[in-house]
Amino acid sequence: MKKIKSLCVYCGSSDKGPAKHILDAKELGYAISKRKINLIYGGGQVGVMGAVADAVIENNGTVTGVIPEFLMRQEVGHTGITKLEIVSSMHERKARMAELSDGFIVLPGGLGTLEELFEIVTWKQLGLHNKPIIVFNSDGYWDNLQKTIKNMSAIGYLRPENIELAIFVNKIDEIFSKLN
Repeated sequence: MKKIKSLCVYCGSSDKGPAKHILDAKELGYAISKRKINLIYGGGQVGVMGAVADAVIENNGTVTGVIPEFLMRQEVGHTGITKLEIVSSMHERKARMAELSDGFIVLPGGLGTLEELFEIVTWKQLGLHNKPIIVFNSDGYWDNLQKTIKNMSAIGYLRPENIELAIFVNKIDEIFSKLN
């Protein structure tokens, strides 16, 4: 497998979630910077998204944010990161983040995070990439999603081998062992 130089992290921009999710995002950011991996993320400075980026920057890591122009006002693009790319649409954002990344980590978030996860898993299922996808199940946040995916397979909508396209883990350390 290719050495991981850049990791895309999908996560929420809301600051209304549990404090544990922010702490986990910071721990992940520290772990990413410690390993000299470039963080690729959605470019915002708030919520879980801002926490992971801030932790990488605080530890002298590199961060590339990709944000559509219309979200600059809503998410307030992070000006303290290494590089902030402003794109014209959400589609361009997702394609660019995928292009820049050697793997994907999914933290808690809302509908946008869920959509990003399903798109990148679908791309893998279709053979458009073969990069690792790790879902960090912070405090059981993704338990019901994991059950839903297994149910999709049990009733015939998902081939059994496709259950493992995204790997669910419960600890930050597990993320990096599963990436390799």
